[in-house]
Amino acid sequence: MSVHLQREIDRIKGSLLSLCGLVEDQVQLATRAFLDRDEQLAETVIRRDAEIDHREVDLEEECLKTLALHQPVAIDLRFVVAALKINNDLERIGDLAVNIARKGLAFAREPYIDIPFDVSGMSEKTQAMLRDAIDALVNLDVKLAEQVCHADDEVDSLKREYREQTEALIRREPPKAPAYLRLLAVTRNLERIADCATNIAEDVIYMVLGKIIRHGRSAEDTR
Repeated sequence: MSVHLQREIDRIKGSLLSLCGLVEDQVQLATRAFLDRDEQLAETVIRRDAEIDHREVDLEEECLKTLALHQPVAIDLRFVVAALKINNDLERIGDLAVNIARKGLAFAREPYIDIPFDVSGMSEKTQAMLRDAIDALVNLDVKLAEQVCHADDEVDSLKREYREQTEALIRREPPKAPAYLRLLAVTRNLERIADCATNIAEDVIYMVLGKIIRHGRSAEDTR
């Protein structure tokens, strides 16, 4: 690898990890804003999304410039391609965090209701998946990436369970339907964040092994 290509890859890696940290923080703050009914914190999350969008565009330009000017091959090419895909997933996670914050604003302005299921626990599982996906990226850890992929099933199961509970609550207490639907929307956004974390983990496996892991296939199946 040339010195110039190494420099560009190091720059991309630094930008990507910085964006990871910002996005991870946004998810944590958005969930806390919702659970604490904190309007000011929710507005902070919404306002910070512009920075994520700006960084996403800059990082995409860095990746495309590297592909055009240096024409990397093998693992270097896989890294740049994976970085492009991860960059897109991180921007999407940022959008989902904003969705949660906006639901938090509305939730805070409605008459108080108890949260009937463990949104906090679901958020912790989702954030753990995102954190592990980022750690797998930093350390190029295929085993940890596979664990993230497997953890997605648990978050999916929680979302289905909470949807059924919400439907029952709405039938029992129709006047509270708007608040319950906002709760359901938050769980749906958390589930989608978990999906994006899974995408990142799959891209780490691709980066390390050069294998595409989708549709129920494991890294072991491709070795």
